[in-house]
Amino acid sequence: MSEEQQNTAASVVQEFDWNSVSKKGDNYSTQERESLTEMYDGTLNSVAESEIVDGKVVMLTPKDVVINIGYKSEGIVARTEFRYNSELAIGDTVEVYIDHLEDKNGQLVLSHRKARAIRAWDRVNEVHQKDEVITGVIKCRTKGGLIADVFGIEAFLPGSQIDVKPIRDYDIYVGKTMEFKVVKINQEFKNVVVSHKVLLEEELEEQKKHIISKLEKGQVLEGIVKNITSYGVFVDLGGVDGLIHITDLSWGRISHPEEVVELDQKINVVVLDYDDEKRRIALGLKQLSAHPWEALDANIKEGDVVKGRVVVLADYGAFVEIAAGVEGLIHVSEMSWSQHLRSAQDFLKVGDEVEATILSIDREDRKMSLGMKQLTKDPWEDIEVRYPVSSKHEATVKNFTNYGIFVELEEGIDGLIHISDLSWTKKIKHPSDFTKIEDKIQVVVLDIDKENRKLSLGHKQLEEDPWEVFASVFKPEENHKGTIIELNDKGGVVALAYGIEGFAPMKHLKKEDGSKANLEDQLEFAILEFSKDDKKILVSHSRTWDGNREEIKLDEKPTKAKSKGSTAKTSKVEVTTLGDISALSDLKKELEENEKDEDKK
Repeated sequence: MSEEQQNTAASVVQEFDWNSVSKKGDNYSTQERESLTEMYDGTLNSVAESEIVDGKVVMLTPKDVVINIGYKSEGIVARTEFRYNSELAIGDTVEVYIDHLEDKNGQLVLSHRKARAIRAWDRVNEVHQKDEVITGVIKCRTKGGLIADVFGIEAFLPGSQIDVKPIRDYDIYVGKTMEFKVVKINQEFKNVVVSHKVLLEEELEEQKKHIISKLEKGQVLEGIVKNITSYGVFVDLGGVDGLIHITDLSWGRISHPEEVVELDQKINVVVLDYDDEKRRIALGLKQLSAHPWEALDANIKEGDVVKGRVVVLADYGAFVEIAAGVEGLIHVSEMSWSQHLRSAQDFLKVGDEVEATILSIDREDRKMSLGMKQLTKDPWEDIEVRYPVSSKHEATVKNFTNYGIFVELEEGIDGLIHISDLSWTKKIKHPSDFTKIEDKIQVVVLDIDKENRKLSLGHKQLEEDPWEVFASVFKPEENHKGTIIELNDKGGVVALAYGIEGFAPMKHLKKEDGSKANLEDQLEFAILEFSKDDKKILVSHSRTWDGNREEIKLDEKPTKAKSKGSTAKTSKVEVTTLGDISALSDLKKELEENEKDEDKK
C-alpha cells in the first residue's frame, strides 16, 4: 500500500461514526441505550473494596463456593474457609470481605475468613465492654494453659483461670465447649485472654454468702481436704473454703499436716471463727476430741516417774510429751547435778525417749515441770564422807575467772581454787598462766559449804609452806644470785633460788660501773628485808658493791607493769621442785636442832 493510500484509510477511520454501528437486531437509539444502562445499574448493589457484606451461596464445588453479593459478577471463596461449617448449603447467607472488585481477570475477589475475623474482633471487644458470657471450644493445650476458639479467634485460657481449684491434667478439657468471660485484650497484638474461673467464682460467691450467713461458732460441718500446706489445711465446705491451722489439727505436736490428713479426704470440722467481710473461716479438727489433759490419769502426782519423748529442744530445756497433747518441761538445771552452765542440747536431742520425775503439776493451767537428775543420787548428800577437809583429789579444770579456777571433781561436784592458793612462791596474775581448760590438776579440800554446794580447794597446800624455811635461807645482808625477769619505772622483779621472787627498787639496780641493770641480767643481790607473813623479799644489787645501807620498807608496794619480753622466764631461772622443798625442810630441822643445842650449852 502506497503512502497516499495509507493516509486516506486513516482519515476514513477518524471520520467513522462508531455509535451508529449496532449488532444484529440492535435498533436502540443513544438515548434509549443510556436509559437501559441506568436501569441495569440500578439493579446492582453499590459496594466498595474492604467492605463486609452479606452474600448468598449460589454454587458449591469441591474447591470453591460461589457467592452472589448483588454485584455485576459473583465472587468465589475457597471451600477451606468454611471448614468450620460442614452443613453449608446453596441459599445460605454468609458474610464476606471484599478484597478486590476486579482482579486482573475481571473477577470479584471475596474472603469469608477475613470477614469472620473482623466481625469476631468487633464482637470480642463488644462482649468485653459489656462483660458478657461467651461460648468457645477448646482447641488444644499450650504452655501454661489452653487455646480456645472464640468467634473464630484463638483466645488464651491460662491454667490458673480454668477452675477455682488447681488443675493437674489439662488434656481432659481439649474438645470441650466451655463458657468464658473476656478478661484482657491486647489491641496492638490482637491477643485475647479469657477465663472460666471468674464464672465459677461469681457462682461460689453467692454460695459463700449463703453458707456464711448460716455459720455459727462451734458448728460441726463436713468438708473435703482441698489443699495441704506447711502451715495448715484448706477444706472445701461446699462452695466456701476454711482453714485448719496446723496447731488445730492435733492436740499433740506434729511436723507437717500430712501426718494427720490426706488430699481429697472427707473430714468433720468445727467452726472456730469466721469473718463476714473477708470471707475467712477458721476451722478446727482437734476440738472434736477431748483435751488430753482432761483425760490424764487423776492419780498422777508430784514425785511420780514418767516416760516420754523429747518433742522440742531449746537452750533452756526440753519439752517431753508423756501422752498425746500432754507435755512437761525439763529445765536444763534439772538435767544434771552439775553447776556448770550448759544447754539442753548437751544432754538430749529431739526424739529421745527419757524417764523423768514430776517436780510440779498444774492441771488448771495445763503445765508440768520434770526433772532428770532426781533419778540419780545427789552427790552432795555425803560430800563430807567422800571429800573430807584436807583430802587430796584429782580434778578437771572447767573455767577461769580473774580470782581463781573452777574445777570439777565429778559430775555435780565443783570447787574453786582461789588464785592465792595456786602457788606458795609464784605471783600469778591470771589462772590461765598456770594451767589450761580440761587439764587435770591435783587439789586439797580446804572447806565445805554443803548448804550452798560450794567447795574451797587449794593446790599449793599439797606442799608445805616453804616460807618457814626461806626465813633461814634468805637472811638480811646475805647475797644470793638472781635473774631480773621484769622491769618497770619503780624497779625490777628478781627470780631467786627455789622459785622465789624478790623486788629491787630502781636505785638498787645500779651497777658498779654506773650503768643500770637490764632485763634477764644475772647478778648478785643482797637481801634487804624478808617478810614471812607478807611473803615478800626486798633485794638490792647496789648493796653488794657499795655497802651503803638505806632504809626501805616492804609495805611500799611497787607498781608492776610488764616490759617487753617480761614473759620470757629463761632456763637461767631456778624453779622450785619437791626435792627443793624437802631439802629446805631438812635444813629447817637442822637449824632448829642447832638452836636447841646452843640453848643447852
